[in-house]
Amino acid sequence: MARKRTHYSFFGGGFRVSFMSNQRQQKPTLTGQRFKTRKRDEKERFDPSQFQESIVQGLNQSGTDLEAVAKFLDASGAKLDYRRYAEVLFDILVAGGMLEPGGTMSGDAICTEFCLFKAQEDIETMKAYAQVFNKLIRRYKYLEKGFEEEIKKLLLFLKGFTESERNKLAMLTGILLANGNLSAAILSSLFNENLVKEGVSASFAVKLFKSWLSEKDISSVSASLRKVGMDSRLMELFPANKRSCEHFSKYFSDAGLKELSDFARNQQSIGARKELQKELEEQMSRGDPLKDIIAYVGEEIKKNNISEQTMIALIWASVMSSVEWNKKEELVTEQAIKLLKQYSPLLKAFTTQGLSELTLLLRIQEYCYDNIHFMKAFQKIVVLLYKANVLSEEAILKWYNETHVAKGKSVFLEQMKKFVEWLKNAEEESESEEEEAD
Repeated sequence: MARKRTHYSFFGGGFRVSFMSNQRQQKPTLTGQRFKTRKRDEKERFDPSQFQESIVQGLNQSGTDLEAVAKFLDASGAKLDYRRYAEVLFDILVAGGMLEPGGTMSGDAICTEFCLFKAQEDIETMKAYAQVFNKLIRRYKYLEKGFEEEIKKLLLFLKGFTESERNKLAMLTGILLANGNLSAAILSSLFNENLVKEGVSASFAVKLFKSWLSEKDISSVSASLRKVGMDSRLMELFPANKRSCEHFSKYFSDAGLKELSDFARNQQSIGARKELQKELEEQMSRGDPLKDIIAYVGEEIKKNNISEQTMIALIWASVMSSVEWNKKEELVTEQAIKLLKQYSPLLKAFTTQGLSELTLLLRIQEYCYDNIHFMKAFQKIVVLLYKANVLSEEAILKWYNETHVAKGKSVFLEQMKKFVEWLKNAEEESESEEEEAD
């Protein structure tokens, strides 16, 4: 018996249901009715004017009382959309109103006189402003990235600011870098071609580094620069035709920043040493004659004013990096002895001073400790270099008794014990023979 089909239709309200037993049940459909989009689904229009008005009003009420400013900003974050209008917020705090590209004030901007650029130009006032930014960013952590982007932008706008405004921004930036509120990566904006060409970057950097170094020492500053690769880019503050260590050193020394000048010289020296080591490794891998390598190293010592101690450490590193080492401990010693025998004339040429010999001994000790396959090779390497007249008995005895470092100390001193005893006996016999001769 066929199953009965059922139809229900309601036409009056625009609602219709149709059910058929042998088909899938369809969901009710509504017609003739519009739905409003929920508020959260609407794309908000970017309209900073109301936000700007609220911030300017609050700053005007707080005036020069920066404690009151900090409290106002803290409380306003709960009511105003800091995340959306971060750039507007920072523009107002720094310049007093919204900035247009290039650093000029927006024509229809509502402005306040209570901002960084209108404040007194002294380090104490800038420290107080740094605290305002510090408190704001600590309270609203999501502003951190936006603040760094703002500072990068402001640095690109330097030409649009007055000298006094630049000075204040430089002092503030130096303090914020010292406090860790900013990464030194923001300095990349100063390498802008137009800013560099007109000398704006270098003069701004003087103020910035003076402020930074008034809070932290040069080792802390250099560590921050090194962390983001800025330590090797400081020369870019100057046009290409003035990008020399001599010009950099004179410019910053004359400005009272000898520490920064010395740091730059040191960085150039490190760069030169890296290039030298790379060149040495290439010469060795090509199998260049030893006399040519010795001549090249001698020229580099004179040209770059490198000490013999620094050079012997470089030569050692280059020699040990010039080959692929065997992974088996019993074979690596034999390989090392063969290699060092080959390059002993090179090592000998640059160990003419006792201090250079000790430097070499310490490098050998550190290398054998850091590369575990060489732990048992230390004594054999030292004996080989003694026989090749690279190391003297005086240097070996001094290392053994006084100047060795902690790395592998007990193992290496034990390895050297018999050889050191033999050296001492040989020295005593030599002295005894000299006395008999007298």
